[in-house]
Amino acid sequence: MFLDEKKIEVISGKGGNGICSFRREKHVPLGGPDGGDGGDGGSVYLRANEQYTTLLDMGNTYRYSAEAGASGEAANRTGRSGKDIYVDVPRGTIARDAENRILTDLTEAGSVWMAAQGGSGGLGNSRFASASNRAPRQHTSGKPGEKRILNLELKLMADVGLVGLPNAGKSSLVRKISSAKPKVADYPFTTLEPVLGIVQSKNRSFVVADIPGLIEGASEGKGLGHRFLKHIERTRALLFVIDGFEENAWKAFCSLKKELEAFHPKLLEKKFVVALNKSDLDISKAKKAFAKHGQAVIETCALNGDGCANLSKALGELVYVNEKKVWR
Repeated sequence: MFLDEKKIEVISGKGGNGICSFRREKHVPLGGPDGGDGGDGGSVYLRANEQYTTLLDMGNTYRYSAEAGASGEAANRTGRSGKDIYVDVPRGTIARDAENRILTDLTEAGSVWMAAQGGSGGLGNSRFASASNRAPRQHTSGKPGEKRILNLELKLMADVGLVGLPNAGKSSLVRKISSAKPKVADYPFTTLEPVLGIVQSKNRSFVVADIPGLIEGASEGKGLGHRFLKHIERTRALLFVIDGFEENAWKAFCSLKKELEAFHPKLLEKKFVVALNKSDLDISKAKKAFAKHGQAVIETCALNGDGCANLSKALGELVYVNEKKVWR
């Protein structure tokens, strides 16, 4: 299963209380105040985990609470600080507050963000000692921790996003060029959730994301693909998979571009490759249509693997155009 949205509650630990205490030792007539400070409460952090691919990997926990700090002790001993907790999330997770404002975007593996800061510990009475107040009895309580609701949203971190109409052969193509094994069948909407696959090309690798098939009106909420369009916002390049045996393949290509533009105009600024799939059939009409409009294509056949090596090479060149991957 795939989960890309989740609401959680994070609660940091309360700071420990400072205490009021005085030294009472034999043969020490003037002991003086020795109340220690309370320990700080634990904080809650979000941490990008490279091994996670979906928010489902977080399990069924929706509330994360850090430990409270301990109260101070006599002899000016500070109370133990509460333990911090780290909540692992997939790389590419965005955290928003209740007003839908973006608080953090964890795009780098291992990156950490403080979601709720622990309360500071209170002060013991020894902190209030002065020349005019040698026996203070003042001491303060620890500060409460933070409590907030976070709306987590995952946008997959892939180099190449595959877009195409249902039954264009995207999933079959992903199986041929990568290590992913998405479900394949001859009926629409076989892909019900995004699938990530790793492609090897010239001793280098890159990640492709197979997005559920788009239909006309997807940007307005029709079909399944609209929920997953956000996952190609971060990709460095796009792969349009077109059914070459389609009666009007060029129209299908234009329809896909229209849906991308309606969702976010900047998607069309990305570099892309067009794969004219099902080359084992008669795709001459589609080839002529694309040639007429000056659009280069790579002929592929997901069934027997023809053209898949050329496709992987072309995608690799787009991803590594500057020999350094920079996430968008």
